Amino acid sequence: MCYFQNIHNWTAIYRHCRIHVMEAHIAVSKISKYASSESGDTMEMVERPAGGLSFVLVDGQRSGKSAKAISNVVARKAISLLADGVRDGAAARAASDYLYTHRAGKVMATLNILSIDLQTNSLVIVRNNPAPVILIQDSNITLLDEPVDVVGIRREIRPSINEIPLTRNLVAIVFTDGLLHAGDRSGQRMDIVQHIKEMMADGPPDPVRWADKLIHDAVKLDQGRPSDDISVLVVAIVPRQGDDVRQLIVRVPL
Repeated sequence: MCYFQNIHNWTAIYRHCRIHVMEAHIAVSKISKYASSESGDTMEMVERPAGGLSFVLVDGQRSGKSAKAISNVVARKAISLLADGVRDGAAARAASDYLYTHRAGKVMATLNILSIDLQTNSLVIVRNNPAPVILIQDSNITLLDEPVDVVGIRREIRPSINEIPLTRNLVAIVFTDGLLHAGDRSGQRMDIVQHIKEMMADGPPDPVRWADKLIHDAVKLDQGRPSDDISVLVVAIVPRQGDDVRQLIVRVPL
């Protein structure tokens, strides 16, 4: 079981080499709101008991320590259930109910769960986040953007769930709303889809480079002072390149 907890600004890549002729590359880039002592976004990773990995990304209401407290509550509940073998959608609903009970429905959070499920050989994408998930299949870009509710505002909130067979060059990009609103202060909001098209034109999917570039360009639009916490998760299923070794690399500015 693997956990990332309370990391402010970090980039990570995990190579998971068990999908026969394929392997998964995953990268996360994350930066806090300018002048904030704590990021309100929480990112957690766990190995699934039946094989595979799950990533949970939560953006808590408000900013700083209060937002971190909210996102931690949701992320830890979801990750503990996933580690016990609970299905992704049920874990999302339970995490929402837990936040509602814990905070009497007075706070909310956005929640994304992205899983590489080796039991079903599929990529499972769960959304309780108004921000879309961007899916790339055979160089075609699709926005998973059906309306959904954030978690914690009432009981029995249901997520959007998509399950896609694992195929080579399948890419999913998940992010918090800080990326959507980058550049709002200057009237130059980021065109995320256009950025992705340009990165696709530069070569095969590279989660580390893609996640870092999206964060870098967002911060640039905010004139070096991010107006909100920003987190980007990129998962790519690529042709197998190595042996059976799994790798996890984390970079954290101190």
